[in-house]
Amino acid sequence: MSGARPLLSNRASSEVSTDRDLAEEDALLTGNPTQRDGPRTWKFWREVGLFVWALIATVLVIVLAVVYQKSQDTKHGSPAPRGKRNLIFMVSDGMGPTSLSLTRSVMQFQNGAPWSEQLVIDQHLIGQSRTRSTSSLITDSAAGATAFSCASKSYNGAISVLPNHEPCGTVLEAAKKAGYMTGLVVTTRITDATPACFAAHVNVRQEEDRIAEQMIGNHPLGRVVDLMFGGGRCHFLPNSSATSCRADGTDVVEMAKNNGFNYISDRKAFDDLKGGAGVEFPMLGLFADTDIPYEIDRRSENDIYPSLHEMAETALKALQEATRDSKQGFFLMIEGSRIDHAGHHNDPAAQVHEVLAYDKAIASVLDFLKNDPTQGVMVSTSDHETGGLATARQLHTGYPDYLWYPSPLANASHSAERLDYEYKKYLSNNPSASDKTTFIKDTISTGLGIKDFSDEEVQKLIDDPDTALYQYAEMLSRRSQTGWSTHGHSGADVNIYASDPDAAWPLAGNHENTEVGDFLRDYLDVDVEAVTHELKQYSQSMRILNADNWMGPEPEEGERLDGQNHVASYGGDFKKRHFLHGRGCDCGQ
Repeated sequence: MSGARPLLSNRASSEVSTDRDLAEEDALLTGNPTQRDGPRTWKFWREVGLFVWALIATVLVIVLAVVYQKSQDTKHGSPAPRGKRNLIFMVSDGMGPTSLSLTRSVMQFQNGAPWSEQLVIDQHLIGQSRTRSTSSLITDSAAGATAFSCASKSYNGAISVLPNHEPCGTVLEAAKKAGYMTGLVVTTRITDATPACFAAHVNVRQEEDRIAEQMIGNHPLGRVVDLMFGGGRCHFLPNSSATSCRADGTDVVEMAKNNGFNYISDRKAFDDLKGGAGVEFPMLGLFADTDIPYEIDRRSENDIYPSLHEMAETALKALQEATRDSKQGFFLMIEGSRIDHAGHHNDPAAQVHEVLAYDKAIASVLDFLKNDPTQGVMVSTSDHETGGLATARQLHTGYPDYLWYPSPLANASHSAERLDYEYKKYLSNNPSASDKTTFIKDTISTGLGIKDFSDEEVQKLIDDPDTALYQYAEMLSRRSQTGWSTHGHSGADVNIYASDPDAAWPLAGNHENTEVGDFLRDYLDVDVEAVTHELKQYSQSMRILNADNWMGPEPEEGERLDGQNHVASYGGDFKKRHFLHGRGCDCGQ
């Protein structure tokens, strides 16, 4: 082998090869350096310089890209800001996208405003929410609000309870344990589904007596709410009281006072709070026996009931002052509750005024955030849409004209609910037939602003007073050509709004409603799972002691469906139901 020649010794040079190429190739194989013929030329150094410059430029571009990405990650890596913060979560119960179209058109008509004029809320749209529950493609308010409070899906009727009947910790409870101040402001009963889902746990939403007790501190975690404004006195008063709706003699107002609450129940006491400066915590304000009247009716009774925006402003001011020197801010839930009821009643005039009242509360919150030195954000969405509302209606069999009329809604001065109430009260005095006719014509003319009513419409109200609420609402809906597909909820996606799209960036686009709950938890940076664990331990200890279920009875078999992927199967029920829904509408579901 010693005489063997190198492998490439007989290789012929190619036409483009040079002696230098061959020498360098041999040097690579043998490890011996080549001999250069002379000093490096300017061309060589120019090529080296260009290479170095390109390398530096490439590194610089990479560094700038990394820095930019880091800045984006800092901005969008987590919704939780640093330091003290406030979170205001607003729920427009039952308000779908068409509610805004309806209200905006009426507002423009009344104000003589241009087509481009918007509601305040219109300017803060960032996304949409999908609303189904575990038991139906159409959620109720209980399951919808549980998705917000616990960031978990559950069955219709569940108040912060999971499908397996275990309690789930809420963002409000976790915020309270983390040192935040907390509050609830609503226009329904404070024990209704949406507010209840933040501060109570029951298996069936109708357990409002139990919810009332939990909300004032008869709760595994003790008192978790610092301020409550709304209606629903009847669930706090013993059944010995004339205005009570409790099933027992428990005086929850007295329980609340014994637990430290300052209690108020009328407009004068609310005004004495001086816009929040006079609030002493904890505060319980119940301003109506049941729900606060529709805004279209309340506005003429302003001396009796505070408005949504007034309650919101007072709560904001009070919580701001209470947290001024603390390390943590506050969490406040504000609900425009009765938008939902107007949808259940198919009352377009009541709907318009409820949305306008909610929009005014939105404006109040935005003004507060603009002037508050503590960083904060407002997020608003709906738990579902109610009524299957459409700004269109085909009244006859012929192809319809493309028309919708806001003027009939602008002319109404009262809700169908109020006219129905007045009519029932009038009938209790046993009037004559002729007196009934006069009374009904007056209610239609003055209450609804309708002058072209027919004899048939009047006679139907005389013949069937039980359905008067729906008849009054229908008269307005037909004249405005407002359409409704149901007296219940629909499965429509609902809008998400925010005061600051950068702060609420995780909610941009289309999301499951549980992702709204995720945002609330992450923005406040609170440990909801720890609260859930504590509640489960409490439930286990109650079972060991054979105590009554603190969350009340479970739904009857068949009332609840647990499957996360459940879709209700068609059962052949296509028949028209009675117009009264068995008079068991349970409006507000």
